[in-house]
Amino acid sequence: SEQESGYTGVPPASNRLVTTRRPPPPSTNRSSGRRRRRRGRPRRRAPAFHFLSRAREREPGSPTARVPSDRPPSSRAPLLPDPSRTLQIPGEPALGAARSLPGMDKSSALEYINQMFPTEASLSGVEPLMQKIQSEIRRVDASILAAVRQQSNSGTKAKEELAAATNAVQELMYKIREIKTKAEQSETMVQEICRDIKKLDCAKRHITTTITALHRLTMLVSAVEQLQVMASKRQYKEAAAQLEAVNQLCSHFEAYRDVPKISELREKLKNIKKILKSHVYSDFTSLGTGKETEDEDLLQQLSDACLVVDALEPSVREELVKNFCSKELISYKQIFDGAELAKLDKTERRYAWIKRRLRSNEDTWKIFPPSWHVDYLLCIQFCKITRTQLVDILNNLKEKPDVATLLLALQRTLEFEEELAEKFSGGTTTARNKELESDDENEGTEHNKIVSDIRKKYEKKLGVPNDEAEQDKEKQKDLSVPGAGFNFHGIISSCFEPYMAVYTELEEKSLVEQLDKLMQEEKWETEEGSQTNILSSSMQVFLVIRRSLKRCSALTKNQTLFNLFQVFQRILKAYAAKLYARLPKGGTGIVAAATGTDGQIRTSDRDEKMICYIVNTAEYCHQTSGELAENVAKIISSQFSDKVDMSDVQDEFSAVITKALMTLVHGVETKFDAEMVAMTRVPWSTLESVGDQSEYVNGISSILSSTVPALGSLLSPTYFQYFLDKVSSAFSLL
Repeated sequence: SEQESGYTGVPPASNRLVTTRRPPPPSTNRSSGRRRRRRGRPRRRAPAFHFLSRAREREPGSPTARVPSDRPPSSRAPLLPDPSRTLQIPGEPALGAARSLPGMDKSSALEYINQMFPTEASLSGVEPLMQKIQSEIRRVDASILAAVRQQSNSGTKAKEELAAATNAVQELMYKIREIKTKAEQSETMVQEICRDIKKLDCAKRHITTTITALHRLTMLVSAVEQLQVMASKRQYKEAAAQLEAVNQLCSHFEAYRDVPKISELREKLKNIKKILKSHVYSDFTSLGTGKETEDEDLLQQLSDACLVVDALEPSVREELVKNFCSKELISYKQIFDGAELAKLDKTERRYAWIKRRLRSNEDTWKIFPPSWHVDYLLCIQFCKITRTQLVDILNNLKEKPDVATLLLALQRTLEFEEELAEKFSGGTTTARNKELESDDENEGTEHNKIVSDIRKKYEKKLGVPNDEAEQDKEKQKDLSVPGAGFNFHGIISSCFEPYMAVYTELEEKSLVEQLDKLMQEEKWETEEGSQTNILSSSMQVFLVIRRSLKRCSALTKNQTLFNLFQVFQRILKAYAAKLYARLPKGGTGIVAAATGTDGQIRTSDRDEKMICYIVNTAEYCHQTSGELAENVAKIISSQFSDKVDMSDVQDEFSAVITKALMTLVHGVETKFDAEMVAMTRVPWSTLESVGDQSEYVNGISSILSSTVPALGSLLSPTYFQYFLDKVSSAFSLL
């Protein structure tokens, strides 16, 4: 059987070759061969190399592969293919390996087959493997065929659906065009139907407009004729209502002003308005002459005339009110332009006059509508006239104005302006009566109470009673007009500004006198129990300055306040000079000569305390002067705020601090002179031995122990450290 199959035996393990040999030609007697196999000889399977030879026949030109192996057949293990590409079947060769054979190269295929079938016994698995491969091929073919059929059916269905959608779109476009055509036809039909209706509607509208215009024209002609009759009879109340109607009718004919009839009516109406205006002006001339008390109907007639004025142009009302105010103030000009009352000390009587005028004519002036603000405009014109007259009075003074008179006039002017602001602005301000009764010591709590200081300061000099002004305030009634809104502050009082130099001079004189008085009363020591360790005169100086500032800021916040600030600078510099002059002076001592300092200053314990008080006082003044400058900058006008600076004054107090500390240092150094003189007299060159204790050092230490702690309790830590540094520097220079 081995010879028939072409197998000559298994070569040794060391040199085994797998060869493909063409099988012998089949026997021509096929039937006899079949009979021999059928008689009981089993059918042999084709060996592995026969399968390989078929594969090589498919690839002509492939050489016979010889796969040597060093291992015996029994020790070889079949090579498993890559699990990712094979399907392992237990007990059988991998099916995936058979699938991958066509994709392998020739050498890999030979090596793989030899590994799959290393022995003759392993050839028994070839047939099952072939069957499985064929079964797999059939299954894959069936799947491919089913997929092809399914795709064929799907493609046909998709084509049918696409064709149906295309037909639907075409049908829709056709219907849209059809609808559009029908709409255009309908629009054409409607236009043809409505063409005649449009003409009729336009004609109707024109006819209606014409009828309305003619009707209004008839009404206008009739109203103008009636208005002419009312104007001639001075029927102001009826004429006011008629004039409103005529003005409204005329507004409809603005586009026809060039039409002759309309132009004629407008000219006629203009003449009627002139007649009404002249009649109203003529009737108002009788107001204030006393006729209103004799003729009871005059006030009602004038009240109706105001309605006519409101119906006329706004310029008519403005002119009427202006003429009325000028007429009311004619007597004021005549009275206070005279030589008797044209004086600065009569300023208060000016304001009393206008208050009486407002109060006495309150009922009469009710004829004016509240929206006219007659009393408000009258007060504005009064303030302007008063300012002009006061400027003339101040300019005509041959000498400088008396300070008391000037300040009293300014005070009364400020009070009057405050009253006007309260009356016509509707705001709430502090009553002047409370300000006049306020105590001078509590004035720092409210800024509006400062004016009372001036009154208290100069009231004794003037000796002028204030009963009349106070009675006027009590009797004054509230005539406030809501919404008028005018700033009365400064409308008159600003004219005093150029003449306030005498005020600043007086304030400076007063401050200098008070400073001298404080320095004379200064005890140069602090009160018992005081924790500030500063001189009382410094606090009093700033209290006086603060009061002066508040008085001036209540009067003005412009140039005068800035001039007063410069006065404050001079006063504080003078105070610094007085502190500087109070420091002890001295001659020349041994320590001073050795250290190159100013000289010998002998100070007692009281002097040392005083110097410490001066240092603390100068420090307090340095800080408080800066705060004073900040307060002035907040109060003063913006044009002067940048000029407010206390740096020069602060430099003066810094110089006082430096000088005082150096004086203190020199005083302590002077106490060492006795020890230093004794030390210089010792014959140091002849001494044979030196002890561990020096009586001179002990003496200096005793002086420091008795002096330094007391000074440290009085000085601030910063200046005490400066003092110690200077003392130690003096010793280092010896």
